[in-house]
Amino acid sequence: MMSTPVTNRHEFVLYFDVANGNPNGDPDAGNMPRLDPETNQGLVSDVALKRKVRNFVALAKGDAPGHEIYMTEGATLNNQHKKAWAAKMPEVTKDEEFKKLPKDQQKSRDLTAWMCANFWDIRTFGAVMTTGVNAGQVRGPVQFTFARSVEPILPLEISITRMAATTEKDAEDKGGRTMGRKHIVPYGLYRAHGFVSAPLARHPAKGTGFSEDDLELLWQALTQMFDHDRSAARGEMATRKLIVFRHDSALGNAQAQSLFDRVKTWRVHEGSTQAVGARATDNWPPARHWSDYAVTIDREGLPGGVEVIERF
Repeated sequence: MMSTPVTNRHEFVLYFDVANGNPNGDPDAGNMPRLDPETNQGLVSDVALKRKVRNFVALAKGDAPGHEIYMTEGATLNNQHKKAWAAKMPEVTKDEEFKKLPKDQQKSRDLTAWMCANFWDIRTFGAVMTTGVNAGQVRGPVQFTFARSVEPILPLEISITRMAATTEKDAEDKGGRTMGRKHIVPYGLYRAHGFVSAPLARHPAKGTGFSEDDLELLWQALTQMFDHDRSAARGEMATRKLIVFRHDSALGNAQAQSLFDRVKTWRVHEGSTQAVGARATDNWPPARHWSDYAVTIDREGLPGGVEVIERF
């Protein structure tokens, strides 16, 4: 049985790193690692992070009731929507009737509520389900920002060779060798922020029902998602730290940004510590491991009703 919807607002800071890999290729730039051109800091989109969370939940929960994944590879979204119609309004069979929600507000809410109850990622991130077969739309209580590297990165383009030819003509013309290129980041530590809204989870008419069990599964996914996302481009990616700010109320007890500002990242070298970005003036070597950084949390004068939890 599913637990009750979350009643407390949360924010979190997620640190993860990559070594000799491409954390999030940009298809508009030949699949180079995403980059802020003004600062040369690396970027990883919120969509990429949500994809990894979805994949982990699918692995962890399988076919468990209430944990289907709506936005999955190869899925036909309209067919997902029809499941709600079949469950709540089986008398509707004509395609043109699927295009609009029922005029009866309760029946309309029942369709959307069914989608929330059965699909974990709708309950978590929300969805716009109005594509041809209409199952409504709902705002998700969990949102991520883009992740940004704490220091500038320097992507490398590496030449690679393949010993097998694609066609017989390639084998004759190129001697069986095929040249290619891949992009990597030698090392980058990335930081992302996230938010969990209790009102969007528990609202009696518009809430998704995102529960305490769902929240615990989210924390598990954030700490373990890279362990099940290995590829030639992402062989060494890992969650390094997950810091959660838990409010004792639904609306919260402090501004999110003031809490994020309490989490600082520092460079570490031979026992010395300094602010990130200062190594160029002190001739420090570039970071190549998580141990080249330190993360501190300012707990002094923490607003009342806010608890800091280091989940990882």
